[in-house]
Amino acid sequence: MIKYTTSTVALAVALLSGSAAYAARPDSALNAAPLPLQDTAPQDTAPQDAPPQDAAAAATEPGSDIVILGTRRTDRTLANSPSPVDVISAAELSSQPAANMLDALKNIVPSFYVGQNSISDASTFVRSPSLRGLSGDQVLVMLNGKRYNRSALVQVYGGSDTGLGRGAQGPDISAIPSLAIGNLQVLREGATAQYGSDAIAGVLNYGLRQDQGIELVGRAGQYYAGDGESYQIAGNAGLKGDWGFINATAEYVDEGQTSRGRTRPSAANFAQNFPALASQLPNYPGPVQIWGNSPSHGFKSVLNAAINVTPDSKLYFFGNFAQSKGNQSFNYRAPVSSTAVDSNGVVRNQGANGAFNNTFFLTPCPTGNATCQAGGFVRDGNTFKFGTLYPAGFTPRFVGKTQELYGVLGYKGTSGDFSYDLSGTLARNKLSLSMYDSANFSYGPATQTSFDFGDLIQKEVNFNADFTYAADLGFAAPLTISAGGEFRKETYEQTAGDLQSYAAGPYAVAQRLYDQTAPGVYTLFTPPSPNTTLGAPQGVGASGYAGTSPATAGKFDQKAYAAYVGLETDLTEKLTVGAAGRYEHYNTFGSAWVGKVNALYKLVEGLSVRGSFGTGFHAPSPGQSNVSIVTTSFNNGNAFQAGTYPVNSAPAQYYGAQPLTPEKSTNYGLGVILEPVRSMTITVDGYQIDLRNRIGLTSPFIVNDAAVAAQPALLPVGVGGQVQYFTNGFKTRTRGVDVVATYRTKLSEALLNFSLAYNYNDTKVVDFDARVVSTAQLIDAENLAPKHRIVFNANWSLDNLSFNVRENYYSSFTSAQDYGQTNGVANQVFGGKFVTDLELSYTFAEHFTLSVGAQNFTDERPDRLAATGTVQIYPLTGGTSDGQVYPRSGGPFGFNGGFYYTRLRVKY
Repeated sequence: MIKYTTSTVALAVALLSGSAAYAARPDSALNAAPLPLQDTAPQDTAPQDAPPQDAAAAATEPGSDIVILGTRRTDRTLANSPSPVDVISAAELSSQPAANMLDALKNIVPSFYVGQNSISDASTFVRSPSLRGLSGDQVLVMLNGKRYNRSALVQVYGGSDTGLGRGAQGPDISAIPSLAIGNLQVLREGATAQYGSDAIAGVLNYGLRQDQGIELVGRAGQYYAGDGESYQIAGNAGLKGDWGFINATAEYVDEGQTSRGRTRPSAANFAQNFPALASQLPNYPGPVQIWGNSPSHGFKSVLNAAINVTPDSKLYFFGNFAQSKGNQSFNYRAPVSSTAVDSNGVVRNQGANGAFNNTFFLTPCPTGNATCQAGGFVRDGNTFKFGTLYPAGFTPRFVGKTQELYGVLGYKGTSGDFSYDLSGTLARNKLSLSMYDSANFSYGPATQTSFDFGDLIQKEVNFNADFTYAADLGFAAPLTISAGGEFRKETYEQTAGDLQSYAAGPYAVAQRLYDQTAPGVYTLFTPPSPNTTLGAPQGVGASGYAGTSPATAGKFDQKAYAAYVGLETDLTEKLTVGAAGRYEHYNTFGSAWVGKVNALYKLVEGLSVRGSFGTGFHAPSPGQSNVSIVTTSFNNGNAFQAGTYPVNSAPAQYYGAQPLTPEKSTNYGLGVILEPVRSMTITVDGYQIDLRNRIGLTSPFIVNDAAVAAQPALLPVGVGGQVQYFTNGFKTRTRGVDVVATYRTKLSEALLNFSLAYNYNDTKVVDFDARVVSTAQLIDAENLAPKHRIVFNANWSLDNLSFNVRENYYSSFTSAQDYGQTNGVANQVFGGKFVTDLELSYTFAEHFTLSVGAQNFTDERPDRLAATGTVQIYPLTGGTSDGQVYPRSGGPFGFNGGFYYTRLRVKY
């Protein structure tokens, strides 16, 4: 209550004093490529010599922003667009203290969701976002109207961390530096007929800067808890002239580790029982495994340029290069077993990792001895235990290096009412994975402790030809006729890792042990019980993650050809209509036909209605069809191997896998645009998305002895392990409403700008294959993202001083895959929260702007985990058996709490 009151008072004071920062108008229509020759791609509306907070003063009236998505026309604005679009300015993006584009967007776009992903295997390095409750590869991302490539990572990690994006292979927009963006336009409707596969939930189009001048930005900050130090430095430089323009951006980011968990009860017991070894516990004296942001650093850059060939044509190029490195904590492997009492008074075992309990005998049977067969071992004092390698246990550290290369070269121009755009795109995304502080138990004392797992690589080649012609047929506006074609080739590649990263060592099978009963005479040892740990078989591959073997490495590609046509015009001064159709053919599964119609009708001055209907599809990617990976997972502290296999592999087909087919969608939209008074715009848009044949990962199949005998390829998973594969297995219906309102006014000499964005989104799983969607997955699909989300922005600026406040509201959510129902006990519902962001800026010496701010000013966190369902809390440490305190996904705004920062911007 105290925090809520503080947040409310802060907001009230800000409003009464006219406070609040520049908030970009979030509603405008996004235009389909090609971009017009005059480059109406959105640019920063501030004059080149003005500081960012003065952009509001220089901006045009609400509704006048040119939109370039969802249309081929060049005269569309927010107020007359038949399609709902958010326009997010460069000032809004660059004012975010988050260095990652994903975190910046989730603070701005209400229906955009992305988890924190604290310990999520490779999904920590490439997080999969969601728009309108749909996955990241059901959202098309573009730069300057050209398709942005997919990440190399297929999201196979299970649990609520990737609950809305599990199985997706979408773009990694974190590689885009915010300072390079002129503005971002978000099309909030299906547009597959205009742009092709993936544009089901909407389209994100980043318009790159092409202005002249120099801009430098430096930011430093950390969390209230005293960790997570974050440093960012970025620069942009541009030149313009009669010859064309060139604009370049570079950014470096270094972000520190955060920790919001507790140590494990097993580690607390170990420190108490073995005080001499306590300092050898991983991360001592902190938690043995870290629930928080992984430390990372990286470089991002963008180049955007064009050369005027003739007065009516130009050669253009833009590209993106980025690379980053992250270092993630994995789960702790305890060396000894112990017990701890949970909050219900139940004594629970805190088990040791099985490899520490095993004794490895190292003396082989004498050569040629008839009583001690070759391949056997003598039970003597020559032994090895993993406690000698890791006396206090170990926590593997998982390292991911991402690299993005993206380039577009094109030629476009106009000739009277005819325009053309010819372009080619080359792109490559690579994710290199490795690990240290680990072991391959099956190699015993010969194990490595560091492993390279190989590379995941996604390559894409696109060729586009787009043409438009404005024909005057006597309507209120010319009929814009558009047509074009596209060729696209995707290649997914997995390279082999170190031998020990995936291989079965000599101790992968139980040791055959002998006792020496007389000189030269040996007797086969018979274990006193089948559960003995003497010479027990050990798991294969690195503990925590398995590298790619040569057998599963390879390249897999897919080719597609497409053609489209579109028509748009104003039939009357009040009625605008548009239609588009598209045909695509894939060499892997065949053809797809999609279409779209939309219209806008102006009822009276200041009031218009709009609507749309369209069909769409998402083509399964080569990665989804061919990914092969084995990871270590945990269930109540017990480790097991989980394997994801290609649909055409023998292990997957053993469990019933079939080739993937496209997802298909039907989109409906209906909305109104109101301009009740000058400088105010309100839009209300309802939508429904019916999505069929959705691609997902099956629920796990438990491997038994018969399966391993029938399919030796299952040996890395082993008996008791789990197998999953991709399949078309469920159908969803998403319904929602977007409300966007903006208002600009003056209070005395001060400028006041307000914006309110509200999203209601409700997804239902209306049909599913029980092999694909478990009860917990169904609950997450419907309730992981908050159904209600509000972003209120206000900005007060006077002369060189400005103050910004943003109030965010997130309604309740669940995390059923991680904290699911058991024994009739319901899932925990995490309550709704208000989160307040504040920033104060002052410009001095004309070109320098100093800002200080706080994100999550009142230090809000998600509700703590409660002892319910599958969750037990231990008073000894205050967390779960693995140290969790908050939901591991972080919920919709993360569990790190408040973050304060200072930023200096220099602009000439």
